[in-house]
Amino acid sequence: MYSQAIISQDQKKLATTMKIRRILYADDDTDSVNRLLRMRIPALLIGMTIGIFLSFITSRFEVLLSKNIQVAFFIPFIVYMADAVATQTQNIYTRDLRTGKPSFKKYLIKETLLGLFLALASALTVAVITLLWFHSTKLTLAVSLGMFGTIVLAPVVALIVTELLQLEKTDPAVSGGPIATVIQDALSILIYGFIASAILL
Repeated sequence: MYSQAIISQDQKKLATTMKIRRILYADDDTDSVNRLLRMRIPALLIGMTIGIFLSFITSRFEVLLSKNIQVAFFIPFIVYMADAVATQTQNIYTRDLRTGKPSFKKYLIKETLLGLFLALASALTVAVITLLWFHSTKLTLAVSLGMFGTIVLAPVVALIVTELLQLEKTDPAVSGGPIATVIQDALSILIYGFIASAILL
């Protein structure tokens, strides 16, 4: 029984290892420039396409920005914070994927909880800054809720994109960054824009 259990565990490890080896990881030490280009360009093209859509989304909030230009002051800050949280999650998960050991379910639960705590801390911090800076309760509410909404989703988006890429046997380190970043940016603009519009218009 004990020997069979060991064999069974070894078989699972071997199957996991074989699965990982089918993923084409980019390696600048061994891969040619041509191969690296072919691995990177598709993700960048997808990111460019979504980026154009992101520009269109931003233009939809022209009325909001024209009536309250102060809203625009916080767009880079909110987008950056969401990207930073997502990048942390993605880098950690991508690193563990190469070992074949990470549990997507455990990561999702823990990163969701981390996202909640980080979102709350960031929202409270930016609320204090905004209130002291502009002395506007409505603007403070819009910025803090926008910050909370974008950050709380950031680790979930990063995990899902990375997991989908590795299931497709695509190196998450190459494709995950451009795709997850532009998706997160689009969500950040949408969330902040809709919240600010609802409060300030």
